[in-house]
Amino acid sequence: MILEIKINDYEIKYLAERVFFKSIDLVGGLDKLAEYRTLTWLPSLARAAFVIVLKEEYLKTEDEIAEFVGLTRNTVRQIVRADPNLALYKIQHIDELTEEEKKQLKVHTAGGIAKLAYKLVKGGEDSQTLMEYCRGMAEKITQQCDAPWSYLVLKSIKGLNYPVTSADTLKERIKHINIKGISGEEIAKNLIYPIKNPAELLKEIKDFLQTKGLE
Repeated sequence: MILEIKINDYEIKYLAERVFFKSIDLVGGLDKLAEYRTLTWLPSLARAAFVIVLKEEYLKTEDEIAEFVGLTRNTVRQIVRADPNLALYKIQHIDELTEEEKKQLKVHTAGGIAKLAYKLVKGGEDSQTLMEYCRGMAEKITQQCDAPWSYLVLKSIKGLNYPVTSADTLKERIKHINIKGISGEEIAKNLIYPIKNPAELLKEIKDFLQTKGLE
């Protein structure tokens, strides 16, 4: 009997979306897909993201995944068995492929890219496009809140690559900011790394301020 997978399960959709955005980054971004006229790959990447998340994160069977995603069992198997390194190689050398070879790339390549994207996301390397979107949304929210230092921090870290693994990179971005009498450089030195996204950075700063009795 096939177990039911709740289609509205937030955790499944959220992780699949993160894998999808990272997959787009890995193939060079939307501009590169447009350049290669391969925007039709987006549905394949989206389905592959769900397949890999359901297989790797939730240990679902091929039959369960096929029913949930709306693919044949054979297609699911191709995605699951795809070689990430080979997929990435083909993407990087797509100019050398014939039109017929490009047509054959969709399922297998999408699976390989999604597998690699899943591994990176689980390792804390989310899509920079997604991180910038989150930073922008957080900046808009903090503009309306009584937390001016949050707004200044978010404005200063625009374009920052995640995860942030040491204080050196962050110090350069926020050294001009003074938060409740403490320099940004001093704050950066006292945070816990790695920091995976803008929201985590704000939390780390807030936690540090609390240890000083300033929050």
